[in-house]
Amino acid sequence: MTHDSPTAVPVAAGGRLAAGLGFALVSALSFGMSGSLARGLLDTGWSPGAVVLVRVGLAALLVLPFGLVALRGQWRLLRRNAGVVVLYGVLAVAGAQFCYFSAVQHMQVAPALLIEYTAPAAVVVWMWLRHGHRPGPVTLVGAAVSVVGLALVLDLFSGAALSVVGVLWALGAMVGAASYFVISADESFGLPPMVLAAGGLVVGAVVLGTLAVLGVLPMSAGTDPAQYAVGDVAWWVPLVALGVVTAAIAYTTGIAAGRRLGSRLASFVALLEVVAAVGFSWLLLHELPGWIQLAGGLLVLVGVIGVKAGERTVVRVEPTI
Repeated sequence: MTHDSPTAVPVAAGGRLAAGLGFALVSALSFGMSGSLARGLLDTGWSPGAVVLVRVGLAALLVLPFGLVALRGQWRLLRRNAGVVVLYGVLAVAGAQFCYFSAVQHMQVAPALLIEYTAPAAVVVWMWLRHGHRPGPVTLVGAAVSVVGLALVLDLFSGAALSVVGVLWALGAMVGAASYFVISADESFGLPPMVLAAGGLVVGAVVLGTLAVLGVLPMSAGTDPAQYAVGDVAWWVPLVALGVVTAAIAYTTGIAAGRRLGSRLASFVALLEVVAAVGFSWLLLHELPGWIQLAGGLLVLVGVIGVKAGERTVVRVEPTI
């Protein structure tokens, strides 16, 4: 039986990679739907704060029971990592979503998404500076190819004007997205993925609700039908989809992907969310992507493959002191 041992690790690693990529794809598709669904509500008078609060609150209610089961009564583990859960809820859940929807109010969706999705580059820099994981040349080339692909997917060469306020909100969303990838992939805390997702969503909902009560977060809503390319739908339909699909499913699968792929690769695979967002905007808002955008999507995929290849050549920089 010992002759089988050399192949056991590669097989297990291959299965872990395949599962991670599957979770990452589901997460990217789920997150990518959020912008188009939210736009239908924002156009009827809903504020970004109200959309995010309902989205996160509903997701928290759905994921919390599963998080409690996964916790298995280990309340000491949760107390020990309370700071991490709070940071995840504030930055990765509440902050990222609110900042992105706020950015969309001041600028076009495309440049807002591109600014937010400089997060993978921020993750690479963070892992380099904080943990000494210096990226190799293949990783850097893959990252550059992905950035070029994103620029094509988002059609930034058409001369879209940028709003300073919108850019600042989008940068805030970038910080939240980078925090999401780094914290989701860190297994050193010992928190099961479902516990981290549930805790972060609950914290995010509490933070957003508190800000709304204090009047810091503007809240406005309505019951007018949301308009999409497929027709008008009742206002609660996109809200349910935002909470269930683009939050509950997206966050839980995203954390599961991060645990299997690592923060750096997971963050680059998540670039597919932008491609998914373009596709959903075509289906739901009649924004048809051109051949240049399709070519950009292919470049994103090539860049992700390059980043994965570069995982094998990461240089760990040891401290000199």
